[in-house]
Amino acid sequence: MQKHFQHLKRLVELEGEAEARAARQRMRSANAADLERSGQTIVDLVIRDETLGLGGQSIVSLSKRDQRQTLPWNRLSVGTPVLLTEEDVDNSAGWRGIVTARSAEHLEVAFRRPPETESSRPTWRIDFASDEISRQRQISALDAAHSAQRGRFVQLRDVLLGGRSPTFDRAPDVSPLSRLNTSQLEAVRFALSARDVAIIHGPPGTGKTTTLVEVIRQAVAREQKVLACAASNLAVDNLLEKLVAAGEKAIRLGHPARVLPELQQHTLDLLVDAHPDVKIARKLVKEAQALRASAGKYTRAKPAPGARQAMRAEAADLMADARRLERQVVEHLLDSAAVVCCTLTGIDDSVLGDRRFDLVVIDEAAQATEPACWIPLLRGERVVLGGDHCQLPPTIVSDEAARGGLGVSMMERLARQLGPTVMRRLEVQYRMHEQIMEFSSAEFYEGALKADESVREHTLTDLPHVAEHRLTTAPLLWLDTAGASYDEEQEEQGGSRSNRQEAELVKKQVELLLANGVAGDELAVVTPYAAQARLLRELIRVPDLEIDTVDGFQGREKEAVIVSLVRSNDRGEIGFLSDVRRMNVALTRARRKLIVVGDTSTVAGHEFYARLLEHFERCGGYRTVWEEVE
Repeated sequence: MQKHFQHLKRLVELEGEAEARAARQRMRSANAADLERSGQTIVDLVIRDETLGLGGQSIVSLSKRDQRQTLPWNRLSVGTPVLLTEEDVDNSAGWRGIVTARSAEHLEVAFRRPPETESSRPTWRIDFASDEISRQRQISALDAAHSAQRGRFVQLRDVLLGGRSPTFDRAPDVSPLSRLNTSQLEAVRFALSARDVAIIHGPPGTGKTTTLVEVIRQAVAREQKVLACAASNLAVDNLLEKLVAAGEKAIRLGHPARVLPELQQHTLDLLVDAHPDVKIARKLVKEAQALRASAGKYTRAKPAPGARQAMRAEAADLMADARRLERQVVEHLLDSAAVVCCTLTGIDDSVLGDRRFDLVVIDEAAQATEPACWIPLLRGERVVLGGDHCQLPPTIVSDEAARGGLGVSMMERLARQLGPTVMRRLEVQYRMHEQIMEFSSAEFYEGALKADESVREHTLTDLPHVAEHRLTTAPLLWLDTAGASYDEEQEEQGGSRSNRQEAELVKKQVELLLANGVAGDELAVVTPYAAQARLLRELIRVPDLEIDTVDGFQGREKEAVIVSLVRSNDRGEIGFLSDVRRMNVALTRARRKLIVVGDTSTVAGHEFYARLLEHFERCGGYRTVWEEVE
């Protein structure tokens, strides 16, 4: 046990060091084009507007200095922590903030204190910022998990580390509170029967979050307190949205700027601000500030002995009363909530105090690092993990940390060690045409997946605005570039791969789909390689069309998806295409149409891609680039 937690701590530290190195390298780079191509930096910005936001924060609107320019493609989405620094200023410490809104032209960022400068017409740059607070919380949780010697947590820890077998009660009879299929209902009953840990394995499109919400609602109906978590803010918001829609009393912890606007009214910060007692507390603070100001003012008449001290003492008492009132409101709100929702690293001990929960639920658990999962586990009696370890694991920056196992989630580790003992798989999917589903089902899920009748045979032509065309009537197409000399290229910096001719071919497929009625927001282009994604964005400029890496598109879906494989060489080298979990993600994003563009002479030497090609051929979905030219 000691070695396990010490090893995890070291991996967290390695990851922090790697992120810090990457940030320093970005800050030192003088090439604006290279900086912006990373998607983590935007340069040459000016402040266009500044307004007052929630909780007294300063909301700053930034855009390019040249107002004719739009912002470059970037990964600075709503909720992203960022660092704003002034350009051409040495040793600028900068201002840390949170992205609150974005458009093609503007980025809005919330700051605790507004950016200030002595320059008359400054320009700014904004960079993705690592979250040091979350790293410290992980390390503290690992220390606490290791040092715990008594209580229920010690028993749970022993099960999670393999020192004791998990136990289960008889699966309870359940009256579903929402509409569930047979495998979902069985998973709910199984999760409720677990005394220690249960895993709900949710392959693509099977309604994993819906099932987890049902588990939470059933626990609440049994008068249990639930801590519902996920690694990302978006995943937490998905849980909260479904809980609120079902009428459950849930509170969201975390910075309001990281929460979807329609859910911000359920954040603890805004609920506290709106409470009548807190309004009284704010008045007390103002009175205290006025007293302090009076005590510090110079007056011609000498004040009575002890008068200034008395004013300061009274101000201190008023501040203490204000803090007490606010704390009482926080305690009341948390006590009255059946469910507390937050990110894994958003759990703040100063807010939650020593609260414990009957059940901890972690959604998207296969994308969370194990150290992050120990933070909520310290507060739980039992845990339910939901996710899919057959898709991509957590994103790790440090190669050394990745080799050490930081990319192996707790869910994946437990699935390997305990398997069916603690896991139930959902088997009906509501996303993909049957032919799109079948290959991944056979490769990753023992052929157990079934397409619901509502999606089993749906195609693009079932959409009223889409015309009949060879691209829209069938669900599958592999467009083979073998023999066409569509050679891949490798970037000098970073080593990512691109393939210009393949990208041009992808562009033609996009144009054909659009010409036949498919809307831009119904279509996505994904590729395993960041360099190819950048190239595709330069070539294809269609409003609302999403172009991203496979990693960036995980968890998403579109009516039609084009996958650009990129690799084309005479050596049969496929690089990290050999990580078939990445391809599982790529192949399961499409609802009605999946197009794969790639060189079979390069990739089909790998058994996985050979079987994938056979599946497309069996379904009549194979076509060569030579036929396309004709």
